[in-house]
Amino acid sequence: MNIASSIDHTLLKPDATRADILKLCAEAREFGFFSVCVNSSWVAVAAEALEGYGVLVAAVTGFPLGAMESGAKAFETRRAVDAGAGEIDTVLAVGRLKGGEEGYVLDDLRGVVEAAGAARVKVIFETCLLTREEKLAACRIACEAGAAFVKTSTGFSSGGATIEDVRLMADAVAGRCLVKASGGIRDAVAARAMLEAGASRLGTSNGIAIVRGSAPTQGY
Repeated sequence: MNIASSIDHTLLKPDATRADILKLCAEAREFGFFSVCVNSSWVAVAAEALEGYGVLVAAVTGFPLGAMESGAKAFETRRAVDAGAGEIDTVLAVGRLKGGEEGYVLDDLRGVVEAAGAARVKVIFETCLLTREEKLAACRIACEAGAAFVKTSTGFSSGGATIEDVRLMADAVAGRCLVKASGGIRDAVAARAMLEAGASRLGTSNGIAIVRGSAPTQGY
């Protein structure tokens, strides 16, 4: 199992600088991570730094709340793809889902998927805020919207990925989507457990520690 090639090397802190993003990209090149995951304003910088290295750039949109107006999410997605993003990690409209507005959630995600074009879309659920039934509904809606992945967490709320949620989501999508585990994956043991539970991708700022088997240095 090649853990490095399953990792989205992530830096989403609001105080991240250009130097931090360039360091992230250099680390991704060195360790062979699948992608870097950054806020949308840094996509062009990351894409330039990674050109020719086979490391993808993923951008978060509607992040971290998912409560933005649908057109704003779609616009941010389109701009990120134009700047060089090959994948989009967008946040589900959590409050709309919890309020039973499944039609709104579906249209919201369809707008992002359409705006993303050929770029794959991962839908972030924020599982710590959802009931089991809501997680299952989110899986169904994300697949119907054309997403490529369902994803556990932003890493900015009250909880992250759990083995139980990854298994639930993997069973629910039944091959129609892949699963990305993110939030609180800090060491190789946790990383392997998430992959064995059904995740195909891991979002973490601790990728180097995971690959080296050393102590984590960051929290996402």
